[in-house]
Amino acid sequence: MYALLFRATAETLQSIAADPKHLGAQIGFFCILHTWGRTLHAHPHLHCVVPGGGISRDGSRWVSCRRRRFFLPVEVLSCRFRNLFIRYLKKIYAAGKLRFYGELQRLSSPASFARYLAPLRRKKWVVYAKAPFGGPARVLDYLGRYTHRVAISNNRLQKLTEGQITFAYKDYKHEHQHKLMTLSADEFLRRFLLHVLPDGFQRIRHYGLLSNRHRTENLAHCRELLSMPALIPQPQQNYRERYQQLTGHDMLLCPRCIQGHMLRIGLLSVGAGVGWDSS
Repeated sequence: MYALLFRATAETLQSIAADPKHLGAQIGFFCILHTWGRTLHAHPHLHCVVPGGGISRDGSRWVSCRRRRFFLPVEVLSCRFRNLFIRYLKKIYAAGKLRFYGELQRLSSPASFARYLAPLRRKKWVVYAKAPFGGPARVLDYLGRYTHRVAISNNRLQKLTEGQITFAYKDYKHEHQHKLMTLSADEFLRRFLLHVLPDGFQRIRHYGLLSNRHRTENLAHCRELLSMPALIPQPQQNYRERYQQLTGHDMLLCPRCIQGHMLRIGLLSVGAGVGWDSS
């Protein structure tokens, strides 16, 4: 189902962007899968970051988006996404790739599954799009800080008392109020494990101009069409340098004397004893 979500999303963006009525260009973008809401319920959705334009079909010019507020018309995107998602859902069902358990067992019947899908075509589906807040660099910096987070961070856990776990969350439906929720340990673990992805699943994917195979050449061509100077490679930061830049704390600073820096001098295998040289 996650793969289907990626496929329907990517085809929606690429097909509408390629239509001369809307943009008439080849675009590039990347998608990040999130599966949770603030209270750990299953809420699968994709965040898509898309440049505001693309390369014309003949490759001779850069085509900027025509709308000031939206990259592509959200009404058209919503309708196209709905149709593609339902079409692919029916295909994987017909191929026997869906399994139903518990309360959903009834959907194993083709007739029941068809009745379940029928109202979805009449519903209004919503694709949400907005301009970058504070510019592209800020968007990428914001996403970069939480792309690899898990469903809940340690600082949101408040207490564990008699098999009950209390955690903090932000209620977006009520003016972003900060609230507490208490669940049994079993229910908390059930919700948390909903967000453990299949082994090896790629939750960040690149498409079009930003696809991994030709990204370097495509970006160079985009910069040429936009009359931008060639990109000068910057030295890569390691995770310690990035952490210090974001937090102001040096991970290698000795926590005891707050002056010296720690260096790794060796690795201990599991269960190995420690020998000290008294000299």
